[in-house]
Amino acid sequence: MGKGILEVQLVDAKGLADTDAFGSSDPYVIIQYRNQERKSSVARGGAGQGTSPIWNETFKFLVQYPGVEGQHKLTLRIMDEDTFTADDFIGEATINVADVITLGFENGIGEMHTTKHRVVLADQTYCGEIKVGVKFTPKVEVDQGEDFGGWSHSFRS
Repeated sequence: MGKGILEVQLVDAKGLADTDAFGSSDPYVIIQYRNQERKSSVARGGAGQGTSPIWNETFKFLVQYPGVEGQHKLTLRIMDEDTFTADDFIGEATINVADVITLGFENGIGEMHTTKHRVVLADQTYCGEIKVGVKFTPKVEVDQGEDFGGWSHSFRS
């Protein structure tokens, strides 16, 4: 079984709904790959950040390949941070990264350049777009002491 690192570059989003009645949304993204989950920083409202947030953050996930068919998907769930109530769901995007991982094992690196993806509601209604880049690099041996995707591995550029 091969292992590697999947890097997800979360860039920005556009056209999101403003879910706050007062003020503007404070969106963040929960990125899930299989059983691993990472959370972006919160883009605070103001200057268009509620409906067109900018994150410019990178997250890392440990990949084991091959896996069961259909397991190589990234789910990006966009949420609105609320102080006194539960956070609101804004929308989500799903990205199939199986081809990127396969290319990585075949060529030493697999990449999906920064691309816009549809953000949809639970009923598949379009509600904006999110821009994400994905890169996969196989590793011969993964250091078990290395921590993936935590805040220490996230950065702003």
